[in-house]
Amino acid sequence: MAISKEAVQTVLNKIRPFLQADGGDCELVNITADNVVQLRLVGACGTCPSAIMTMKLGIEREMRKAIPEVTSVESV
Repeated sequence: MAISKEAVQTVLNKIRPFLQADGGDCELVNITADNVVQLRLVGACGTCPSAIMTMKLGIEREMRKAIPEVTSVESV
């Protein structure tokens, strides 16, 4: 089942205030055919040493909870 960009953006819009509070943000780059959501971390998040933790334990967890079809969230 294909994941809509609108569904992903809805989840990102819920997460975004937490990223922005630390001077960062994220952008949706692509959703692959195998349901991998590809994001670009920007601002402080783009250079933060904890960015991988934010991506996997924060964004990916929330994304998969809201959209179970998501297989992974990756930074590009």
